[in-house]
Amino acid sequence: MSRLFSWMRKWWPGLIPLAVVWIAAIWGSTAPIEADLSARTLAELKDTVLDKTQVSASGRDVRLSAEAFSEEGRHSAVSQAESVPGVRLVDDDTRLIAAAKPFIWLAERDVVRVTLYGNVPLPAAKARIFDAARAMAGNTEVVDKTGMARGAPPRFENAATLLVDQVGKLKEGKVWLSDTTVNLNGMARELGYRESILAALKNLPEGYTIGENAIRAPLYVFTANKDPVGNTVTLGGYVPDNNAHAAIVAAVGRKFFSEKVVDNLKASAGAPQGFQQAAIQALGALSRVSTGSLSLSDREVKLSGDALFDVAAQQIRDGLGGELPQGWKLIADVSVKPSASPVDSTVCQQLFSELLGRARIRFESGKANIDQDSRGLLDRLIATALRCPTANIEVAGHTDSDGDAAANMSLSEKRAQAVADYLVQAGLPNTRLKAVGYGSTKPVASNDDDEGKAKNRRIDFVVK
Repeated sequence: MSRLFSWMRKWWPGLIPLAVVWIAAIWGSTAPIEADLSARTLAELKDTVLDKTQVSASGRDVRLSAEAFSEEGRHSAVSQAESVPGVRLVDDDTRLIAAAKPFIWLAERDVVRVTLYGNVPLPAAKARIFDAARAMAGNTEVVDKTGMARGAPPRFENAATLLVDQVGKLKEGKVWLSDTTVNLNGMARELGYRESILAALKNLPEGYTIGENAIRAPLYVFTANKDPVGNTVTLGGYVPDNNAHAAIVAAVGRKFFSEKVVDNLKASAGAPQGFQQAAIQALGALSRVSTGSLSLSDREVKLSGDALFDVAAQQIRDGLGGELPQGWKLIADVSVKPSASPVDSTVCQQLFSELLGRARIRFESGKANIDQDSRGLLDRLIATALRCPTANIEVAGHTDSDGDAAANMSLSEKRAQAVADYLVQAGLPNTRLKAVGYGSTKPVASNDDDEGKAKNRRIDFVVK
């Protein structure tokens, strides 16, 4: 026995390096196998609906750690891992993400960005909704602050994508889902967009309902600005339809006799009752100022500008207030332009001729009633007459040759007198004015065509 112990003591130290070699051999052969098994399992799971996936192998056994978005996805992932060649056992360490109740998703727009909040059920849905928001927003920044949660209602992604499109029609506001209830709040970017949003919501997936719809339409605004430097009248805002558009532009052409019209109007529903009448009457008042602006917002008219003389300023304020449709309100800030320096009679005649060469005083057909469209021209004639304090003025009425000569003479006298009376009401002394009718005796064009007849029907101012 002693000899056996002695012998063992001799070879025992040799076992230690042998064991080390054996362990190294085992480790060297299993580590690559385990790494390969882990890699192949991860590759098999790459298309599964998992998050934060990790796989580790111990021999032929693998440990699967991940967050799953559904019970079905979790079981499917484990089954796929078990099907990987070489895997003997799968240690399932997957966890379901938390469920959200209610399941809320929200898209909000402000002046600088669109922000997504709340929850989405899957990473792919999150990416697609974000892409839809960027396509809708154009150059506006989109920030995605959504998280992942279970509990999304059926067809959630379809509903969210449709609502993202409606955010593009908002100036500011938000749309959100609470389970299958849709809510909206904010201001539409343009008139008509509120109705467009309502129409789009009819395409919500089955089962979705509208809880709150507090989308407001922007104010129905019409504007006109008169710029004497650029010699323009610029129209902006909205009109009810193409017919109203044409009527308003035509009215501008009659009332503003020399200015270029810049037409930026858009047709849209939502005009208040009496809009067209109010707009045309207000444009008549704007035509009487030297420079100014006009706005119609709902049933309120705001007019500001410089009248050409004191009486005109009062007439504009009082007259427009009485011409607006019932229920409309006028806010007028009309001052008086400083008087221009006096001129002699020769210059005065030249100024009259220039004005009447660009437009003519209009009357109701066959009558001596002055057309309201001529107020802007008359104010400029009056302002010119006020610059000629020593000149006497003959207001000469003329007609074409149609009809009875005596009737034409009488009509021309009455029209000349109507204009003279208008000037007296504006503050000119009646001693400086004389109304004379010439009938058809002094034509300036042929009476053989309508164009020539129109030129012959006129009022002239002659400085005496």
